[in-house]
Amino acid sequence: MKFQDMPYERVDFDQVDDIFMQLIEELKAANSGEEVYEVHKKYYDLVDKVMTMATIGSIRHDSNTIDEFYEGEKNYYDEVMPKFEDSLSKYMKVLYESPYREYMEEKIGKVAFKNMELKLKSFDTKLIPLMQEENNLTTTYSKLIAGAKIEFEGEELNISLLRKYLIANNRETRKAAWKKLSGFFMDNREELDNLYDKLVKNRTEQARLLGYDNFVELGYYRMNRNSYDKEMVKKFRDQVKEYFVPFAEKMHEQRRQRLGLDQLKYYDNDMFFLGGNPAPTGTPEEILTAGKGMYSDLSPETKEFFDFMYENDLFDVLGRKNKRAGGYMTYMPEYKAPFIFANFNGTSSDIDVITHECGHAFQGYVVRDYEIREHMDITMETAEIHSMAMEFFTDKYMDRFFGDRAEDYRKMHLEDSIMFIPYGCMVDEFQHLVYENPDMTPTQRKEVWAKLEKEYKPHINYEEDPFFAVGGFWQKQQHIYSMPFYYIDYCLAQTCALQYKTKMDEDYEKAWESYLKLCKISASKFYVPMLKEVGLNSPFEEGCMKDIVEKLSSLYF
Repeated sequence: MKFQDMPYERVDFDQVDDIFMQLIEELKAANSGEEVYEVHKKYYDLVDKVMTMATIGSIRHDSNTIDEFYEGEKNYYDEVMPKFEDSLSKYMKVLYESPYREYMEEKIGKVAFKNMELKLKSFDTKLIPLMQEENNLTTTYSKLIAGAKIEFEGEELNISLLRKYLIANNRETRKAAWKKLSGFFMDNREELDNLYDKLVKNRTEQARLLGYDNFVELGYYRMNRNSYDKEMVKKFRDQVKEYFVPFAEKMHEQRRQRLGLDQLKYYDNDMFFLGGNPAPTGTPEEILTAGKGMYSDLSPETKEFFDFMYENDLFDVLGRKNKRAGGYMTYMPEYKAPFIFANFNGTSSDIDVITHECGHAFQGYVVRDYEIREHMDITMETAEIHSMAMEFFTDKYMDRFFGDRAEDYRKMHLEDSIMFIPYGCMVDEFQHLVYENPDMTPTQRKEVWAKLEKEYKPHINYEEDPFFAVGGFWQKQQHIYSMPFYYIDYCLAQTCALQYKTKMDEDYEKAWESYLKLCKISASKFYVPMLKEVGLNSPFEEGCMKDIVEKLSSLYF
């Protein structure tokens, strides 16, 4: 069914709660593991229906954040989803403590029960008012960013549509566009500071109500960190500081020389070539058609996947005013359908959507018929491998999008992937420091960010910009507001994707077999054993980052 034809009906959560209570009673009355599983299949059907309707409503709101009907639906779900979490937790507690747990662990897996444990550690009914407030604050932030009206070159632009000027070939145009962006954040800094301050205090209060010292532990539980803790993450960041920061700085120095500049300034940060970055040729429709041809050639599995997406209009990728910024893949379980949301803006990031978000969507499509829903509930450090590795697997097709500048795109993509890891780790360390010290003032938070920039991105020069130079850059990173502690998942995944990059250049078919196997394992196994099974080194292993730097240096630089 095409997305526009999918019917939408607001979920009645009072009715949903009644069904949950009925399922709980059936669980308690079950006389065998087989009977427990039959009840659990009813749970799957219920959650599928709820999540399908909520997802359709969310996508349609994001497509036009000023649509009154879907704005009302978004506000409704912000209010009621914490109550849904309450119903989920009550059900999971009974299942977790079932006398037939051994049978169910064998049936749905130990990972599923570990995730239930984390869910139970991260939720209590008394949190509902705070969770509702948290949802409202993150929605307010998203609307503020989506509603940006920036006058530039005779146009009224939002942040997504401004992007083409932020990476314009003309340096003065870039500088002027960045000044406009800085001006928007400067004009809204008080609201941005207040929103984040309220979010930090809200999340800290939730953590303390559950008996935790601060939000860090609760944040890890909410991210379903079922295989590692903050100490392991710190050791990973330490490896990045020791090996990847110097490596990335060499990339920046190469970039400076290539651009013919005496010094890189912040408005040069996304520029890679003196003649301008490679931009895709063709209209958005032509880009999607080229993507269809690319995935038809890549493998039988990717052909089937992209044909399904294309034929059912499961894309909303055109940049528009009042459209939510950014991009994502989401999933509608009743239709077994992934959906890709993005903002095309005429830059190479349009192609990143066709590779990155399609990596997510492809994995969702591969496992769409799995009966055990828990095997589809991948944690984000795994999910981002699917997307970031797909970017590299599709590199060989870039001539279809960039013509004679395909090799420039490949070089830019690899360098950008390397440079990203220090930035992503900086975002993560910033969040740890913020939530470990929740009483910091907005000014102190910006001072922390500015200090971390000197450690992770020592080349950066803001020319005394009144917003960015005082540590404000993080406020344009939506994840920091909306999805705390998510960002390290990108870094862990990029570490694995770079391993795939070196593997595929040695033996493409063997690397693809490993990738497809990773997609199919999905969430049925824990993170480190899963990586080992497909031939990847864990980012937490001592020496992992050093090994990657040495391989990349010898192969490409």
